[in-house]
Amino acid sequence: MAEAHESPLAQFKIEAILPIHLGGVDLSFTNSAAMMVFAVLACTALLVLAGRPAALVPGRLQSVGELAYEFIAGMVRENCGTDGMKYFPWVFSIFMFVLFGNFLGMIPFTFTFTSHIIVTFALALMVFLTVTVIAFARHGFHFFSFFLPEGTPLVMAPMVVALEILSYFIRPVSLSIRLFANMMAGHTMLKVFGGFVVVLGVFGVLPFAVNVALTLFEFLVAGLQAYVFTILTCLYLKDAIELH
Repeated sequence: MAEAHESPLAQFKIEAILPIHLGGVDLSFTNSAAMMVFAVLACTALLVLAGRPAALVPGRLQSVGELAYEFIAGMVRENCGTDGMKYFPWVFSIFMFVLFGNFLGMIPFTFTFTSHIIVTFALALMVFLTVTVIAFARHGFHFFSFFLPEGTPLVMAPMVVALEILSYFIRPVSLSIRLFANMMAGHTMLKVFGGFVVVLGVFGVLPFAVNVALTLFEFLVAGLQAYVFTILTCLYLKDAIELH
C-alpha cells in the first residue's frame, strides 16, 4: 500500500467520500465529484462577486469577470458569427468549468478531475451531441450533406463520405484525449520531480528548480488546454450553424 501512495499515478486515484450503492450500481460521491462541485461553486462565486459592484471604473474582480466575458464572446463571434452568440452562455460555461478544473487541480492535495478520460470524454460527448442536435434543428435532413462536400466527383463520393463520417465521429475522442493527456502528463511530471527533491534532500536543488519551472509551465498548459477545448467547441458549433 505504501508503494502505491509513492507512485506518481496515485494522485489520480478516485476515492469515495460518501459511499452510495443502489441495486449493485456504485453511485458514490467521490473526490472527483467533490472537486467538480467545488469548481462550479468557485466559478459561480467569482462571477457573482465580479458582477455585483457593476462600477463604471471596474475593480479587480469586476475586471477579471469582464475580461473572461469579452474573451469568450470575442471567440464565439470570431468563429461562429452573430448567429453563434445565442450559444454564448453554453460555450462560456464550458470554458470556465474546464479552466477552474485545471487551475484548482494545481493546488496541493486537491484532485484534478480533468486528468481523467471519463470526465473529459463526458464533456466532449456532451459537446458532440449538442452541436449535432443544433445542426439537425437548423438544417433538418440537409445536415447529411455535411458528409459530402459540394463539388466532390461522383467516383470519389463513397470514399469521401466514409472519411467525413469517420472524422466527424472521432471528434469526441480526440477532444477528450487532448485535455486528459496533457493534464495527466503534466501532473505526473510534477510528482516525479517532486519525489526527486525529497529523496535527494540538500542535493535536490536542481530537481527543485525544474519542478518550479514545470509548475509555471503547467499553469500555462492549464489555461491553454481550456482555451483549446473551447475553441474546438466553437469550430464544431460553426460547422453546425453554417454546415460547411
